[in-house]
Amino acid sequence: MPLLLDFHDSCSLHWKNHMNPAKPFLNIVLLLLFSLVFPICISFKNITQNQPLKDGQILVSDQKTFALGFFTPENSNRRYVGIWYHQITEKTIVWVANRDNPLYDKSGVLSINGQGNLVLHTQNQSIPIWSTNVSTLTSPTNNSMAMLLEVGNLVLLQQDNQKVWQSFDYPTDTMLPFMKLGLDLRTGLNRYLTSWKSKDDPGTGNYSYRVVTTGYPQLILYMGQTPLWRAGSWTGLRWSGVPKMTPNYIFNGSYVSNQEEITISYGLIDHKVFSKMVDESGTMQLSIWHERRWNKYWFAPQETCDKYLGCGPNSYCDPYSGDTFECTCLPGLEPKSPRDWYLRDASGGCVSKQGMSTCNNGEGFVKLAHVKVPDTSIAHADMSLSLTECEQQCLRNCSCMAYASANESEGGIGCLTWHGNLVDTRTYSDTGQDLYIRVDAVVLAQYAQKNGLTRKKRMLTILGVFVAVMFLLVVLVVYWLVRRKKKATNNFSVANKLGKGGFGSVYKGLLQNGMEIAIKRLSKCSGQGIEQFKNEVALIAKLQHRNLVKILGCCIHGEEKMLIYEYLPNKSLDSFIFVVICHQSMQCKDYFQ
Repeated sequence: MPLLLDFHDSCSLHWKNHMNPAKPFLNIVLLLLFSLVFPICISFKNITQNQPLKDGQILVSDQKTFALGFFTPENSNRRYVGIWYHQITEKTIVWVANRDNPLYDKSGVLSINGQGNLVLHTQNQSIPIWSTNVSTLTSPTNNSMAMLLEVGNLVLLQQDNQKVWQSFDYPTDTMLPFMKLGLDLRTGLNRYLTSWKSKDDPGTGNYSYRVVTTGYPQLILYMGQTPLWRAGSWTGLRWSGVPKMTPNYIFNGSYVSNQEEITISYGLIDHKVFSKMVDESGTMQLSIWHERRWNKYWFAPQETCDKYLGCGPNSYCDPYSGDTFECTCLPGLEPKSPRDWYLRDASGGCVSKQGMSTCNNGEGFVKLAHVKVPDTSIAHADMSLSLTECEQQCLRNCSCMAYASANESEGGIGCLTWHGNLVDTRTYSDTGQDLYIRVDAVVLAQYAQKNGLTRKKRMLTILGVFVAVMFLLVVLVVYWLVRRKKKATNNFSVANKLGKGGFGSVYKGLLQNGMEIAIKRLSKCSGQGIEQFKNEVALIAKLQHRNLVKILGCCIHGEEKMLIYEYLPNKSLDSFIFVVICHQSMQCKDYFQ
């Protein structure tokens, strides 16, 4: 049987040597020839001074989720040391060690040097191309070891497994689950993402994703030093600029701010899910591996109102404004340049109206609902204040332009106040925070009147709906009563029929008060006209005798003519007399037979 090659995602190939004992020499020759062309893939659990990692070998995590080794990007001849997902078919690099110092051949070696640091060098040179460069190592080399954790974190350990360095502290373009971004206040280390230069070059690119700690901490995507998109501050449930970031069955985000750190991270509820958050040349994208490919779960920026400062200072962006301009001045303000605003250029933003006074002159606040709150780099935070106390504090300070609750959880806790221009505000359809804008007494009265009219309209609408519902109920009741009247004889059911004469049939009926009646429905072919019918009714009504049935009413509708009599449960007098005589004379035998 010939020698077989088994290609694998994490190494160049694996060997399956099913040798035929009859041809050992040929198989050995083939093995030597292929080994010159393809490096044999060997995996390790850790790197020590006695066991370095050479090009063609890999370091694998315990459950084989991640692997570390040498790789070459597409359309490139340069070699890098990186970490990738080990169990998926598409080779996805999540971290690169020597991203700005590539190798140009396969002579690279990753090893532990004499100072206990992890270093990358070539086989013929001792000068490191890349190093962990830990200056506080206290143990000899023999106690240092590098290993790849199951979360994709490469760690350098000393005696007693003390972690002295980790790749999670030096991310490249990918944020993995359980990785932290942000500032370590003890060491000053600031972790942030930076893009690749291109898909073929993992060198440090021009885009970065950072936790900005000035003012009230927030997340911002930069191009160089220019903000592109602001994910915003942590609201207790999500980032203010990421409305889709809600707790679900896959992810759970977290934010930590204390004396030791200001960091963000996200975890996986379902640990069988592979995910990554990548800065892809100006776009933050969260992807999930499913059905043998990476599926885009969320990305930003994705619409006009996501652009940082797209509407200028002291205005907000409304993507739901239809055909009108999406930029709108905040309450009480007007465009700085009406002409530019008319031409849909809102870069100049908005300013206070002439004669507007908001300092101890009857001013107040107008609520702007469902918004991403303004840039919090100029915001002051006091987590001990309630929303009511926040309003009072802002009102006492004439430089306070707006306030909001700092945390949406637990019904709203903490206080954020802005002092200066309000920048990068936008609205959402059904989520977001409430922002309270400072306005003068005139604008406050206008909004109060508008809100009063709005409440009046709502009340009128509710009243109109109530009247319509009541009217409908009355109509239904009347209809039911009419239908019930029509069913006095059960629609002239055969079961209610009492008899039939020459001019029509008689039916038993029941009035609403429970009174039993007899209704004579005259035949349409009786030949009796309306005048004759009326005369007959009048004549019968005048003939009142205790042995004559009483007429209670009549009805004429189209060709229908009916007479309503009192109901005689014992039938008529002639039937009673006839039966009595017949029984007494015994002459009715034939009749009854």
